[in-house]
Amino acid sequence: MSGGVVEGKEHKDGEENMAAWLVGIKTLKIEPYHLPPLGPHDVKVQIKALGICGSDVHHFKNMRCANFIVKKPMVIGHECAGIVEEVGSQVKTLAVGDRVALEPGISCRRCNHCKDGRYNLCPEMKFFGSPPTNGSLANKVVHPEYLCFKLPDNVSLEEGAMCEPLSVGVHACRRANISPETNVLIMGAGPIGLVVLLAARAFGAPRIVIVDVDDCRLSIAKNLGADETIQVSMNIQDVGEEVVKIQSAMGSGIDVSFDCVGLNKTMSTALNATRSGGKVCLIGLAQSETTVPLTAAAVREVDVIGVFRYRNTWPLCIELLKTGKIDVKPLITHRFAFSQKGVEDAFETSASGRSAIKVMFNL
Repeated sequence: MSGGVVEGKEHKDGEENMAAWLVGIKTLKIEPYHLPPLGPHDVKVQIKALGICGSDVHHFKNMRCANFIVKKPMVIGHECAGIVEEVGSQVKTLAVGDRVALEPGISCRRCNHCKDGRYNLCPEMKFFGSPPTNGSLANKVVHPEYLCFKLPDNVSLEEGAMCEPLSVGVHACRRANISPETNVLIMGAGPIGLVVLLAARAFGAPRIVIVDVDDCRLSIAKNLGADETIQVSMNIQDVGEEVVKIQSAMGSGIDVSFDCVGLNKTMSTALNATRSGGKVCLIGLAQSETTVPLTAAAVREVDVIGVFRYRNTWPLCIELLKTGKIDVKPLITHRFAFSQKGVEDAFETSASGRSAIKVMFNL
């Protein structure tokens, strides 16, 4: 089913390696997952913590996320950390028993994007749980040594798994050059909006305003350190009025706006609210096509920056967690065991939204 080499029994004690397979719309089944043989530069990792991402939920609900379509059964999940169980013959930086956070995308390392250091844009990227590549909601996975990052003693496996969503925030802040001179607006207080909030503060942003339709999520954002929160409507007719409110709450020019939603309304708000010469960073992409007031933004020289996943972020994320500059623990709102019922309940909880920010599996 996986396309890997069938090695029969996986565990020395006779247990099979099991994984959560997405087999249809809202249908997950825990079934055997036969891993490929361990290459000389690979490690076998026992997965211990895994978070559910918005893209996982899209796959679960629709069998697709944007242009990534699930055409055959696929192991789901990619935000993960675990313990090294076995190392390949050429592995030098890791040992059995090491606790590691896994970066989920394997790039080709040969194309121009990879050679330029922008490997997140690699057209040959094999990314855990993004069709057709199997994910990591499994007892064990095999992964390259260079994409497994050792965790310090004071960083938990759950925090290690949170390096993946936090990486989106870190990469976005790097793309937008966030500094102690940058006032930041964040559209959307979901999981990505909240990690952008944490990252922007760690990068020194002096003032951060966050906007959402949900007062529950805004209260979480306030507790995480947002200077001001503003509840907005879903109605695009309200953009003008809400921009005035947002600018007033900032108290000075908005240097960078992060759109962590990706709707016509959120993009329009961000483009209109950002000061002349500022930047709008597009992270959330809820719609594949949008209609936004680009001309008005262009004459004010507002730069529009795209963000896709991340690159070279794990060392910094781990350092920010280790030093306490970022605390991701409050984002983990629900925990589930790795069982058929646990998997079903966890995905239903994450898909429902409501009070769920980060739903985590403990394996």
